[in-house]
Order: sequence, then C-alpha cells, then structure tokens
Amino acid sequence: MPEFIYVILSFGLSLLIAVRSIPTIISVAHQKHLFDEPNGRSAATQVVPTLGGIAIFLGFVLSVTIAGNGFVMPGLKYIIAAVIIMFFVGLKDDILNVSPWKKLVAQMTSAFMLIVLADIRFTNLHGFMGIHEISYTVSLLLSGFVMIVFINSFNLIDGIDGLASGISIIAAGVLGVWFYLAGNIEYTILSFSLIGALSGFFWFNVYGKKNKIFMGDTGSLILGTIMSVLVIQFNELNIIQTRPFAIASAPAVSFGILIYPLFDTIRVFAIRIYQRRSPFSPDKNHIHHRLLAMGMSHKQATLTLMAVTAVYLVPVFLLQGIGIWGLMAVNFVFAMGSVMLLGRHLQVKQLIRKDDPFQQILIPRHNERLIDMPSLERQDKKPAPVRRGLVRALSQLDKISFW
Repeated sequence: MPEFIYVILSFGLSLLIAVRSIPTIISVAHQKHLFDEPNGRSAATQVVPTLGGIAIFLGFVLSVTIAGNGFVMPGLKYIIAAVIIMFFVGLKDDILNVSPWKKLVAQMTSAFMLIVLADIRFTNLHGFMGIHEISYTVSLLLSGFVMIVFINSFNLIDGIDGLASGISIIAAGVLGVWFYLAGNIEYTILSFSLIGALSGFFWFNVYGKKNKIFMGDTGSLILGTIMSVLVIQFNELNIIQTRPFAIASAPAVSFGILIYPLFDTIRVFAIRIYQRRSPFSPDKNHIHHRLLAMGMSHKQATLTLMAVTAVYLVPVFLLQGIGIWGLMAVNFVFAMGSVMLLGRHLQVKQLIRKDDPFQQILIPRHNERLIDMPSLERQDKKPAPVRRGLVRALSQLDKISFW
C-alpha cells in the first residue's frame, strides 16, 4: 500500500475520533458541571466545558497506533507514555487544579522519558555560534529546556477560541509535509494524526454554539509535548545537508514556524519579570488579548494570527540560506515590528470610545489610565478645540510604549 494512504488514514481516523467523541464529552461535562470559569488569564466570558483535550488525546493516540502499525518508529512507546503523563496531569488540573510546581515535575518527567529513553534530543547546533556537535550533558539540558518551554508556550497561548489549535495545525502541517518529502513516513503519520485531532476540535471550539468546548490544560500540555518532539526531530534530520529537501538554518526556521507562541511567551515573561511579578502570574497582556481590545472577536483574532503565521512562513523558508543569525534577526525584527505596529494601531483605535467618541484611552508603559477630553455633546458648537486635542493626543503616541 502506498505510504500516502497511511498519511490520509492517520488524518482521517484522528479527525473522525475527535468529531465523534466531542459531543459525548460535552454532554458528560454538562451533567457533571465541569466548566471553565472566566479568570484573569482566560478571555472566556461564559462557562464552557474544558475537556476538549480528551478528544485530542484519543484521536492522536489511536490514530498513531493504528495508522503507524507496520512502520518502525523508534521511541513511539515513550512518546505515547509522555503524552499519557501530560494527559492525566492536564485532566486533573482541569477538574481539580494542580499546583504549578507539580505540573513542572510532570513536564520534567515527560521530558526525561523523551530525551533519555526515546533518545529524542538535540545533538547538533547546526553551526550556531560556531558550534556543531554538542556533548551529551549539554544535549540533555538544552533538549529538556526546549521541551518545557514548548509545553508552557502552548499552554499560555490557549487563551482564546482556536488559537493554540489553529497555530498548531499550521505548524504541524508544515512539518508533516516536510517529513513526507524527506521520506520520514513515521513522523509524517505523527504530524497528521495531530492535525486531524486538532481539526475536529477546532471546529467545535471556534464554530460550535451549543457544542462549544475548550481544550483545557489536558489539550495544551499534550500539544506542547508533541510539537516539541516534531521540532527536535525536524532539526535532527536537517543536520546532514545532503539529504533530500534538507533545510538550512533549521533552528531559526523552527523558531519562524512557531514564532507566535515562542515570541509571545518571551514577551510576557519579560514584562512580568520587569514588573517584579512571577512569570506565571495571570494577566491579559498577550498579543491575542490586545487584538480583542481592538474590538476583534475571538474568531477574528485567531484567524488574523493564523493568517500572519502562514504568510510569514514564505520568507522564513526563502531566507533560510542567510544563516541562523541572519534568520533569527529577521524573526525578531518581524515579531517586534508587528507588536509595535499593533500597539500603535491599538492606541489610535482606542482614542475613540464607542459610548463617547471623544474620550481617549491610552496605554502607558506600566498601567492603563483614562485621559478625559471634552465630549462632542459639550463642544457641539466649537469642534476646533476637540480637533486640536486629538492632534495633541496623537502627537504623544511616540512617547507611549505598547509594552
């Protein structure tokens, strides 16, 4: 049987399992009152079941097991074991809550299984800072750090409908196609099993009305674990540049593929540390929260970030030849420029309120405050001062940081 049939089977089977299981999960969640309560980190405004990760877990594991039968995938049992650990920790957190330290211990346990037992780890830096092969100790530390960062990054961006799953569908799709072209059918099946499960979840999460569901920590922890495996293998398979479809500057290309979750995590952690708060303290300072503040709906914000991510992949792959340093510089210039542009647009847009067209809301460096201006009702016969006030306000935008 042609290999691409197994790829189609992996996608179709995981999609079917997710779509068929989600209504049942929602029904049970409603009966047992297992809902997400809106909080300081979440942008949710209503109670919604949080057990969508169960469908993602079932779709992924069953699809990989069935479609991958007959292919030799070293370390598959450890990958599934690591996913199972994250599944149960996330499930408990969604139902009863788990302390951050206990979750960190579980993440480290999963990372240990993947790195030491499955041997899924970085062994080469592709010439970054003049370094190629790295020692086993450095490999363990670097791989573990990357896995934990990935797991937490996807957990942090799971704040609005469809964002974590949508970004992951794009990233896994790109990596899955590359694995297929490079002749690695095992990781192609792994990628498309994830895409199928996420696609089924995405529909209910974004477009569901009566059957709406969130992935919860059950889903986001699984997602980060699988994506870290795919990215590490992508880098390892590109060490030898003479292989078919070899990608240069693989570490920088990987960052470009997942630029939103990685950069947004770095950004919010930097802000929280600068403000002398815990990096894990909840807030609404993520980029997707800023899009909501501009008046976008959850769906609009998600589709916007997905579109930007997809479009940005074109220059990422076209510029792979400029080297890791050069492409990483492009990544950060693009990310920083996008954030600054978004901040400027947000500030200008929020100069005008819906309920009072001439009351402005500016976002200074550390907190939010209101700057009152005369309303049109009080200045209906003398609009000139209002216009001058708006000009003065606009002139101050250069002094106001979006950060």
